[in-house]
Amino acid sequence: MAANQTSKKADPLVRRILTDATLLGDRPGGTVEEVIVAELEIYHSRPIAPTRRIALGRALLPVDAPPGAGGMLLAGIVARVSAHVEPDLREGLVNLIEDLDAGRRCPQPRVQHRFQDDQVGLLRSTHRLVSSGDELVFEFDDELGRPVQQALGAIYAAGRLPLDARGPTFDAIRNALLWIGDVDGRFITEVMGGRKASIAQLMSWNDPVAWALEVLGIDAEPADGTTKRIVQRRFRSLLRDAHPDHGGVTDDAAQRIADLTEARRILLAAS
Repeated sequence: MAANQTSKKADPLVRRILTDATLLGDRPGGTVEEVIVAELEIYHSRPIAPTRRIALGRALLPVDAPPGAGGMLLAGIVARVSAHVEPDLREGLVNLIEDLDAGRRCPQPRVQHRFQDDQVGLLRSTHRLVSSGDELVFEFDDELGRPVQQALGAIYAAGRLPLDARGPTFDAIRNALLWIGDVDGRFITEVMGGRKASIAQLMSWNDPVAWALEVLGIDAEPADGTTKRIVQRRFRSLLRDAHPDHGGVTDDAAQRIADLTEARRILLAAS
């Protein structure tokens, strides 16, 4: 994944020279120059600590041509952990994103954690976006903290960005919440391509079963033994209506069909 194909060219912030042959893998000996183009330190309480706290440390987040390398890193952190955030905390994360994006005050605590300036007594996780040759590579340091703590750190960092960069960065974070798979070059190309996640898509991450029931127009989750039959029948009916050949809106058909297919998958998996 070439950096100039997926992101703005960020000014180098920190330079590292790797000379240890063991770090070079199968490549011949010599030096390899890497440039850290974005970095964020997230301080958080221990996973088992009774008092849950979040703070930010060093933040090198360039956002020229928003969301820039800084926004890309923040979205990458969220994508890395979103699938592992506890279901009962997901709505709180979505609401926090909307509040920070709108510039509203955020009384603490939020999502079971207090955001503060003091870092004393907290563990540190450091995340980086590195340019190595013509590639951009994420370096995540998330072994010590809970997934929701890493996500909260990235979201609060986005809330501190300049106003003109905040919106595009939160759009990228919304898309990142829905990401499935490795956070790599494909993530940068697809998630950072300027597309904005819809409310329906965020609902599918927050409460997938409720979203799927709504998409298929099923009032309540069917009783055992009838789920598959009802879901399949409703899916086929709505799929036929959505198709342009049967009067569906051409511009919306692809997204509607994709939503119906995903809703069916969710409900069949849950049955």
